[in-house]
Amino acid sequence: MMKKVRTKKKIVIVLELIFVVLLCIALLLLFRYQNTSTKRLPNRYAGNIAQVHSAIDYDGDGLDDQTDILQGALDYIATQPKYKSVYYNTGYSNDEYGVCTDVVGHALKSAGYDLRVLVQEDLQTNPNGYSIDIPDQNIDFRRVRNLNVYFSHRAISLTTDVYDIEQWQGGDIVIMNDHIGIVSDHRNQNGVPYIIHHNGPWQDRYEQDILEERTNIIAHYRMS
Repeated sequence: MMKKVRTKKKIVIVLELIFVVLLCIALLLLFRYQNTSTKRLPNRYAGNIAQVHSAIDYDGDGLDDQTDILQGALDYIATQPKYKSVYYNTGYSNDEYGVCTDVVGHALKSAGYDLRVLVQEDLQTNPNGYSIDIPDQNIDFRRVRNLNVYFSHRAISLTTDVYDIEQWQGGDIVIMNDHIGIVSDHRNQNGVPYIIHHNGPWQDRYEQDILEERTNIIAHYRMS
């Protein structure tokens, strides 16, 4: 009788181990093969806030910078990048992977702003602000803390009060502790804009209604 009980316990333990292994495999597959939706959230704000347009068309493509940056962010997430931190010898992510800073990097690049070059130029001019011992052009512009320093030098600094809704415009840049994204031109029912970002493998979509939930917003910028 005791042998049967022990045998059953062993079977249970083995089944539990198999379940744990299968669960781990499923989680790994979920991490590797993300299916983040690019479907945009609807504009739920009933008010009327005019979208700001820049007087500058930096790359001369017929789109003002503000519009260009916003469209660049949307074009980038349309490729459905999977969340993974990878070092690229070319600096910019050029495969199916990316992180939060890549959304901003590709968005600005579409407007003609090469952050890979611009951050390095600013670093050479203001080395003390960055606290970087060994500069690396391929990765420095993909770190949130460095982008915050760069934008504080080169962009317009705006309010971090999310309820000052007219000051938040599609194409703006928002920085949180260790995270960054592009402000959407779509808003929730309170007029607070959504954020276009890439925060991890568990997101269900790239455009999300998160600003009101965040207590760690440290900066808000506009390129022009």
